[in-house]
Amino acid sequence: MKTSYFRPSIDEMSAYTPGEQPKVSNLVKINTNENPYPPAPGVFETIRKFNADRLRLYPQPTSDAVRKIIAELNNVEPSMVIAGNGSDDILNIAIRSFCAPDLPLACFTPSYSLYPVLAAMQQAPVLKISLNSDFSIPDDVLKQTTNANLLIIARPNAPTGNSFPIAQMQKIIKGFDGIVLVDEAYADFADDNCMALVKDFPNLIVSRTLSKSYALAGLRFGYAVASPSIINGMMKIRDSYNVDMLTQEVASAALLDQEYLSKTKETILKTRALLERELTSLGFKYIASQANFLFAMPPDRDGQRLFDALRADGIIVRYFPGEITGQYVRISVGSDVEIERLLQTAKRIYN
Repeated sequence: MKTSYFRPSIDEMSAYTPGEQPKVSNLVKINTNENPYPPAPGVFETIRKFNADRLRLYPQPTSDAVRKIIAELNNVEPSMVIAGNGSDDILNIAIRSFCAPDLPLACFTPSYSLYPVLAAMQQAPVLKISLNSDFSIPDDVLKQTTNANLLIIARPNAPTGNSFPIAQMQKIIKGFDGIVLVDEAYADFADDNCMALVKDFPNLIVSRTLSKSYALAGLRFGYAVASPSIINGMMKIRDSYNVDMLTQEVASAALLDQEYLSKTKETILKTRALLERELTSLGFKYIASQANFLFAMPPDRDGQRLFDALRADGIIVRYFPGEITGQYVRISVGSDVEIERLLQTAKRIYN
């Protein structure tokens, strides 16, 4: 009798571990970079007016209405847009499209730990390129990715929060003999982004999500922009109805309210600045962030100790074990009330 019915590669791989989703509600949950503020008012109105009788029908298979909105916002054609069930779906489609046992994936470390998991599903080798000690991209990155067919760059990077210079990105995209996917999950909080480069580089894909800046993590909607030929190929891979009917309409409502997005972003960035100042006064160091979180090193460089102490006080942040990452914790920028509670606990620990 077989000991396992799975492919050997599935038995051997490790599953992705998402951030803790606690079952109790009296905790300060600032561990998964969720937006502390509600979605745009139009989202609530869309849900309120949604006719549930329509759910007996299949959704529009290619999400045409919301793709048109995305195209207009990004000054591209709808044929250059693909929609997905969160940006993780987009990443999965890309890796299924461009990676195989003889077509490796290249990605940085530390970065989003889902990338190698998705590659393992395709039995694709993974070339992990270590970032420099300051979490910048090494100068010889193109030499280290010579054999890869897909290079994924999270910009801003997670869990570190830093970004990479546009000029460096252009050099990498131009010099890489394969597809470069820039994962811009946190781009709405950053000073710049790579979206405009899509028109200049036929081997570039830029992915986005509505989970963070648009406060729709619980709904799951993401998208990517690339040349029409790349999008056409990725369309072959996606599930037939990969974005449900309600999500398409809610995503459209959120995207159409750019004024609300700007106001929410401004509030979050002010709170991030407050967090930076207060932690610095306690002896913390942090990586300059372009995202809605802060990768912060406590005075004793013991991230595990801080994580445990905060957890004991009902505050959840994210801890990443490792020789370098273990010196930090990642703190999502919550509401002012949540951040004040975190700071009070940090003061008791380090004063």
